[in-house]
Amino acid sequence: MTLSGSGFSGASVVRFGAVSASFVVVSGTQIIATAPPGSGTVQVTVTGPGGTSNGVPFTYTTASVPVLTSVTPASGPAAGGTTVTLTGTGLATAGAVRFGSTPATSFTVVSDTHITAVAPAGTGTVRVTVTTPGGTSNGVSYTYSVTPALSGVSPNQGPTSGGNTVTLTGTNLTGTTAVTFGATPATSFTVLSATQISAVVPAATPGPVDITVTTPGGTSTLQSSYFYVSTPVLTGVAPPSGPLSGGNTVTLTGVHLVEATAVRFGATAATTFTVVSDTQITAVVPPGADGLVGITVTTAGGTSNAVTYTYLAAPVVTTVVPNQGPTAGGITLTLTGTRLAQTTKVLVGGSPAGFTVVSDTHLVADALPGPAGPVDVTVTTPGGTSAPQAYTRVGTPGI
Repeated sequence: MTLSGSGFSGASVVRFGAVSASFVVVSGTQIIATAPPGSGTVQVTVTGPGGTSNGVPFTYTTASVPVLTSVTPASGPAAGGTTVTLTGTGLATAGAVRFGSTPATSFTVVSDTHITAVAPAGTGTVRVTVTTPGGTSNGVSYTYSVTPALSGVSPNQGPTSGGNTVTLTGTNLTGTTAVTFGATPATSFTVLSATQISAVVPAATPGPVDITVTTPGGTSTLQSSYFYVSTPVLTGVAPPSGPLSGGNTVTLTGVHLVEATAVRFGATAATTFTVVSDTQITAVVPPGADGLVGITVTTAGGTSNAVTYTYLAAPVVTTVVPNQGPTAGGITLTLTGTRLAQTTKVLVGGSPAGFTVVSDTHLVADALPGPAGPVDVTVTTPGGTSAPQAYTRVGTPGI
């Protein structure tokens, strides 16, 4: 307790009633004394070279020792500043709150069962105690946490739809209470160890965002460390068809293609592909079965819509009518067969001939002039070239 008055310099005794107390002379007008055990109301006096002072009353109370049951939160940053709530009994007359041996920065008695206190700076785990006229409470544990430090994220990009899982690495990550991507909380996260967190990325708009981790020890932010990538979009493929054997090159057009990691024809990966720009990819077609497949492009932003590509079997020519004609040409040949609808070239004797596709089973072609004798007739489509059929040029008879 603090005694105030005058003439305290050289004080030799402080008594509570007839019992001497330990004391410290602060100045000629102030003494701090520790009350000895006692009961009831006694007179406190000071004795010095000039004699003994008048007495001032001091009343011993029978207050019970306070009891603490919990502190919430039970941890905070080493810098202090965290407001905690102490719960217990007999707290109404609290005169001091200490974190270890350090007084709380401030505290407020809310009721006989609750106190709010601002934690001072500290390290490690300390015992929080409350002192009242009835004594000092038991201690409850409070831990000073070190500040987290993020060092990396893998993978560091993903789709705007979110839902993918990334691994955050760093130090002092134990006890993480929040992970945010930009201003958006992670969909979920799991603390794997003091150096690693697994987090499910939330949805966001395209572009870079910060990743922030919060623990009782503070926060750590990796600036612009994760990039939301737009989903690729395909608009076309040229040519749109090719042979069953594959090996031909097609050009895919669209947007957001620059970070392509896979090109697929149905479920089959392209033999090879080259990203030309954000709007164009060239790909070598793998072998496939006769019919339609969807081509897709995959990037960190997800998998694109599909554009249709047709695997075509080679054309078949079964007849050429007529199968002979004059060396001067000038007649029309009718070719019959299958898969003729996409004919791109007709060769008569190795030379390109004019032609018209009538249907998938018929086309007509010009018979070209040439020397007498048999020649091959072939049809070429995106599916390949047909087996040859014979056409014979016949010389003009002479007399």
